[in-house]
Amino acid sequence: MKTIVISGGTDGMGKALAMEYLGRGDTVVVLGRDAAKGAVFGEAGRATFIQTDLGLIARNREVVERITTTFPVVDALVLCARHFRSTRAETAEGIESTFALEYLSRYLLSHGLADALGRAERPVVVNVSGPGVTKPEIRWHDLSLTRGYDGVTAQMQAGRANDLLGVAFAAEHAASGISTVLLNPGGVSTSFSGEYDAATAAHVEALKRYGKPVEEGIVPIIARIDDPPAEPLSAFVEGRRIAVTGPGFEPAAANRLAEVTRRLLADERRRRGSHG
Repeated sequence: MKTIVISGGTDGMGKALAMEYLGRGDTVVVLGRDAAKGAVFGEAGRATFIQTDLGLIARNREVVERITTTFPVVDALVLCARHFRSTRAETAEGIESTFALEYLSRYLLSHGLADALGRAERPVVVNVSGPGVTKPEIRWHDLSLTRGYDGVTAQMQAGRANDLLGVAFAAEHAASGISTVLLNPGGVSTSFSGEYDAATAAHVEALKRYGKPVEEGIVPIIARIDDPPAEPLSAFVEGRRIAVTGPGFEPAAANRLAEVTRRLLADERRRRGSHG
């Protein structure tokens, strides 16, 4: 039996994955904000629901500590949490919300659970994002998008950052045997958590009407969990493997983002310490 951690697991594809593996008899840890949506897991055996705001660095650190204390071995980490914002917002820690939730949380969970993953027989991290997109460029001098913000740009930047996270994580943990998979399931009629302006909301409704069912959308994710690729890093778009070299996967850019991230996290820790 496996132990699987799913961020954004209370709705859409995350919830469908959780139910799939609970049905198989595996242990599933679901991370999400909504206690009402998480309540369904209280009735399912081998399910642990952790109510938390993954947009906050401090909450991610708490989640990592709780998981590693309870589950010394984690077989799979599936990163699904997303929340679209048409209007720019910052977290209570002063970080642009999309970057915080869709990149920083994935960084913290991946690295924080690396030791537990390394103890598994065939560990895998499945990062459900948008691999292989090379535009727009990452705004190295304005990662928080203080100028010219729009929701699509914020999510595209987070997707690019996750590609670079995959490159850096795979290199750092190559000896652990962890398989990192960057995965785009294509157009899926999932929950589309978000706060939308009118034009974007209309587009989302069209995606819901014409997207593939959630049960179909999770098929490539299940395939990667059940049979992780042998390579430390791989990427798939709707089940089709794409290259993880060249534009968008540059090691120098991955190392640069990793260093920027470490500084940001260290600064946040110092701020928390200075406030008691």
